[in-house]
Amino acid sequence: MAIYHFSAKVISRANGSSAVASAAYRSASELHDERLGRDHDFSNKAGVIHSEVMLPQGAPERLSDRTVLWNEVEAGEKRKDAQLAREVEFSIPREMSEKQGVSLARDFVEKEFVRRGMVADLNVHWDHAKDGSPKPHAHVMLSMREVGPEGFGKKNRDWNSNEHLKGWREAWAAHVNERMAELGLEGRIDHRSYADQGIDLEPQHKIGPAASRMPGQGLEAERVEDHARIARANGEKILANPEIALDAITRQQATFTQRDLAQFAFRHSDGKDQFDQVMSAVRTSPELVALGKDGRGEDRFTSRDMIETEQRLERAGDRLADRAGHGLPTAAWDRDAAVGSGGLTLGAEQQAALSHITGKGDLSIVVGYAGTGKSTMLGVARDEWERAGYQVRGAALSGIAAEGLEGGSGIASRTIASMEYQWEQGRELLGPRDVLVIDEAGMIGTRQMERVLSEAERAGAKVVLIGDAEQLQAIEAGAAFRALAERHGAAEISEVRRQHEDWQKDATRALATGRTGEAVHAYAEHGMAHAAETRLAARGELVDRWDAQRLAHPDKTRIILTHTNVEVRDLNLAARDRLRDAGELGHDVRVSAERGAREFANGDRIMFLKNERGLGVKNGTLGKVERVSPDSMAVKLDDGRSVAFDLKDYAHVDHGYAATIHKSQGVTVDQAHVLATPGMDRHSAYVALSRHRESVQLHYGRDDFADQRQLVRTLGRERVKDMAGDYGHEGAMAEQDRVRAFAERREIRFPELAREMVAKVQAKAKGMFAGFRPKPTSPEPARDGKGGPNIIGSERGSPVPNQAKAIERYARAQADMDRMREKGLPVLPHQKQALAKAGDALDRVRPHAARDLSSAFERNPALVRDAAEGKAGGAARAMAEEAQVRSNPELRADRFVERWQGMARERAELARSGDRAGAERAAKKMDGLAGGLHRDPQLESVLRRRAPELGLEMRRDRPISQELTRSLEIGRDRGLSR
Repeated sequence: MAIYHFSAKVISRANGSSAVASAAYRSASELHDERLGRDHDFSNKAGVIHSEVMLPQGAPERLSDRTVLWNEVEAGEKRKDAQLAREVEFSIPREMSEKQGVSLARDFVEKEFVRRGMVADLNVHWDHAKDGSPKPHAHVMLSMREVGPEGFGKKNRDWNSNEHLKGWREAWAAHVNERMAELGLEGRIDHRSYADQGIDLEPQHKIGPAASRMPGQGLEAERVEDHARIARANGEKILANPEIALDAITRQQATFTQRDLAQFAFRHSDGKDQFDQVMSAVRTSPELVALGKDGRGEDRFTSRDMIETEQRLERAGDRLADRAGHGLPTAAWDRDAAVGSGGLTLGAEQQAALSHITGKGDLSIVVGYAGTGKSTMLGVARDEWERAGYQVRGAALSGIAAEGLEGGSGIASRTIASMEYQWEQGRELLGPRDVLVIDEAGMIGTRQMERVLSEAERAGAKVVLIGDAEQLQAIEAGAAFRALAERHGAAEISEVRRQHEDWQKDATRALATGRTGEAVHAYAEHGMAHAAETRLAARGELVDRWDAQRLAHPDKTRIILTHTNVEVRDLNLAARDRLRDAGELGHDVRVSAERGAREFANGDRIMFLKNERGLGVKNGTLGKVERVSPDSMAVKLDDGRSVAFDLKDYAHVDHGYAATIHKSQGVTVDQAHVLATPGMDRHSAYVALSRHRESVQLHYGRDDFADQRQLVRTLGRERVKDMAGDYGHEGAMAEQDRVRAFAERREIRFPELAREMVAKVQAKAKGMFAGFRPKPTSPEPARDGKGGPNIIGSERGSPVPNQAKAIERYARAQADMDRMREKGLPVLPHQKQALAKAGDALDRVRPHAARDLSSAFERNPALVRDAAEGKAGGAARAMAEEAQVRSNPELRADRFVERWQGMARERAELARSGDRAGAERAAKKMDGLAGGLHRDPQLESVLRRRAPELGLEMRRDRPISQELTRSLEIGRDRGLSR
């Protein structure tokens, strides 16, 4: 299962970092550092499969040499706390091959960084976990100064904005999801934080095995330790409450597979033992429920909470449907009368839908294709409800959809999130005289739909759901609208009224019924589908056509649509440039907007990005700038109103020429322009290609789609969300025939599971996870005084059998070599080989264990004899302690200070006793200890804070290793050598 990780940090001298050393480590190469006068050699590091310096246009070719590049960066920075480079790190989906992963990373770096003018040093690491599974990720070191033909210039402060980081994080998720979809791979990633998703877990750093092998040398140690700490803490949370894992997994999907769970447990545990414990805790949890097999033959599971949520949704829906509290008498309107100022009349399907929603039941559902006049029909219904004394309220998932509902029907509308917030505050509560109309209901997840319907049922209100299950799917888990429509029935409106021409209406119906290819071919035959060699060229042609139509028909409404916010940003800037070239914009004013600095001018199209009732705007509201200053703005909205505001109070604005397809559901314009990208599917294609009245222009690049056939294949992909109830668990929908029909359409294998489920719930782990072959729960690891485990897989400090045997074998080999040295004899080759083989065997039990055990034996030689005799407990505990020191620079600093102080005392004692030769030998040992610090920059950084304990004042900018060596020279000059 693909996981999301994207992080950025600054490589700075303030924390003791060197750009040259950092580049050498990440590229697994040897680089000479001119500033420090030393070589950084990491050429023995494994796992780097691709290393490349990528230059922006106009950069000198010499910078493609990594040594030249980062030495020039170092030379250009004079401050002791200078920021040298920015590093971006992201995970690559393990479902991809190495070639696919490198291509994914290169394309993203080229688009997001190099095209913005940054020099990018890209290194792709393809490490493997102990079980052989790949853990691919990429490190990208980025320049912070602008670069021209002569080299680096001034720093670009805009690159530091939080908005850029937010954009990159979202762009990476979109980029991965597009490529995964293009390659036909399962799984998607989500860039939102756990907090935003409502998950009680702490986000982790991405640390691959390559990084975790280096902490003994001080590289990546703090992040490695922090990663392990977070994973361990998350694992402990899950062990204490397995429901956390089930809640997180079902946040965006109602059901999941065994592999989904294993990947989640692997991500949120530290080491094999805790992984096994987490897996055991979740699969033995009574909250886990098995559902049966899906169309691919995989077992699917869900949580009891998800089932209970679906059951509460069913009960609330049933009670609303059975309650007759808001029915209107026989309609008083003339069915043939004109409706609205435009003289529109209701068609037969609209009239039937109108009768349905004004009927006696308190739950009414209308399923309508895009552009079938649902809003017009709702406007008539609003008049009748209000005439009967009811208050009509509107709601939708997005602000722009709520605005579209209000504009099309006259129903005062807001977002569901805003509505729920008011309810939580005890304000604007529903009552028995309320009718709640929810538009675009197909985008609402199960949990949110259940809360709304339950609240309406308690309050005695009526609910009308309007939507289309074939348009954009719910972001959260479940397909509540589709399930309710199947359970209670719905009025259907299939007569498309938005498009003017019959062939376009037919195309919309084809999109609504999954025949995407027919629609694309129809638009291609009428000259509305356009291929270019690249996406960049397609974007340019789209803007050309948009500009030409804008100039030819200035009175028409139009919008540019695409899949990602990154493409929206580029299209906005390109469209704005056309207005600037035509002299239609005033002077640019730099504004500090919520998404970062933006240039606005009089005449600019603008989009509001956050609901604000005081201004009367919603997320997605569009308008035209009438006046702008660095502190304030006045905008004429598309609905004719004018608003003015101070940017210190409201800065959630951006250019409004283009929008994402998700923002456009519920929007109607005269002309639409769509840039197709590989992340789209038939649901987003349906929305994008049905917003227009007159025409839609579809553009795509052959670097994304080789031909129209591949375009159709991508735009026709099915991604309908499921419900736990689709699989026929006990307590699911009563009308089994309808569920069975849906299951057959989804190719779900639908065995009779009712009686089996009872037995499975009681048997818990035995039956619920038949394919997992559960292992016994490992005991809680013993803890040392600092809260860490003594060893992996230990119980009260006793090593697991495999580890104990490996320790004993290593100790015997070490003891044989020690005996040879004690006798003054050379160590024999076969003895060295025996130690090496024993070390390899120990490392297979736990990575880096041989290095840790060797350090433990060096500190306490008595452990060698005990372990060789089969008493491995002490060695195991000491080995675990060495592992902690290896990964924690603070503990390494403790060791260094203790050793330095001891050597200093020894040296002073020898000098006082007159043993000048002994004192000099001690000084050389101390000099060697200090000289080794350059291999551990993190330890050096920590030691700077502890300089007084080493007898240093650290008033200079020299590395602490040089200060320590200098202190030894001063000691000699003060009489130790006299």
